[in-house]
Amino acid sequence: QVQLVESGGGLVQPGGSLRLSCAASGFPLKYYAVGWFRQAPGKAREGVSCMNNRDGTTYYAEAVKGRFTISGDDSENSVYLEMKNLEPEDTAVYYCAAATRPTRQDYACSRISPTAMDYWGTGTLVTVSS
Repeated sequence: QVQLVESGGGLVQPGGSLRLSCAASGFPLKYYAVGWFRQAPGKAREGVSCMNNRDGTTYYAEAVKGRFTISGDDSENSVYLEMKNLEPEDTAVYYCAAATRPTRQDYACSRISPTAMDYWGTGTLVTVSS
């Protein structure tokens, strides 16, 4: 059983913070690339951040650089996204996903590519509004 479950979303005012969690079961995240993605109504799913556990590198979309931080906890088999200085434009359903094929991990993470990910959670809603 391979499963990813996101949590931590909610309603927050502009300038506020949230910490999203992605808990995995059925496979160890520490061996793979794990990314965060988001999709706003009427828009395509876009990459937010990725952590490639193969070499420890992290990547961020330009829109979130300096505000979001991705991290992991191997003992909890979880990956987190710390979101600060949130803006209304950050409102979206946030998903975590993993790239598990060795031939695709680097590609998927360096590009934060939704199409290259293998497994997905069902999402958690983040709403930034006053």
